[in-house]
Amino acid sequence: MTTLKDKIEKRVQDYDFWATRRRYGAEGHNNASLWVLACMDERLPVDEALGIRVDTPAGGGDAHCFRNAGGIVTDDAIRSAMLTCNFFGTKEIVIVQHTQCGMLSANAQDLEKVIRERGVDTENLILDPTLPELKLNKGSFSKWIGMMDDVDVACMKTIDTFRTHPLIPKDVVVSGWIWEVETRRLRAPTLDPEKRLRTDVVSSSFGVAEKQPDRWN
Repeated sequence: MTTLKDKIEKRVQDYDFWATRRRYGAEGHNNASLWVLACMDERLPVDEALGIRVDTPAGGGDAHCFRNAGGIVTDDAIRSAMLTCNFFGTKEIVIVQHTQCGMLSANAQDLEKVIRERGVDTENLILDPTLPELKLNKGSFSKWIGMMDDVDVACMKTIDTFRTHPLIPKDVVVSGWIWEVETRRLRAPTLDPEKRLRTDVVSSSFGVAEKQPDRWN
């Protein structure tokens, strides 16, 4: 017979391990051995989209979650993925981007122009004062911003980048998905116009005429 005392002792033991699991390296992995890369947009509910507990309740513990503008490849996304996959026991990467994304809403060169008009020399920037060695080549600022022409294409390229990156172990499972803000459903990235019919996934829907600088050149 399992007593209440037994159940409480087990719960206390499990919580103690949960609270201190970063001490155990790969053996102290999160609940799903999962790293999620998602857009920072407030309309993208990671827990609802993926059916996991990351943000709700606070400290749900199912995954490490990294959010940036667009949910795209950046040096810090690679840094975080490298750490979780090589040292914290993560075995799967899931990328979530979404329709109606703000990264479709303007051309990056126009955004750079605004920054320059505010007195910033985008050709001579220290991106991270704690790591001044990290620099952009001249002419790369608008590419660094990471605006998109097509969410589905960006998602496919992000998937491929993580699958082939030398810092990500080859046995890590990588997938990517599109959250449709309009319909509140998840789908695989696709170029099929019928499957994208009721959603805004390209920058032309936002009135952007010029092609974005290509991060994958």
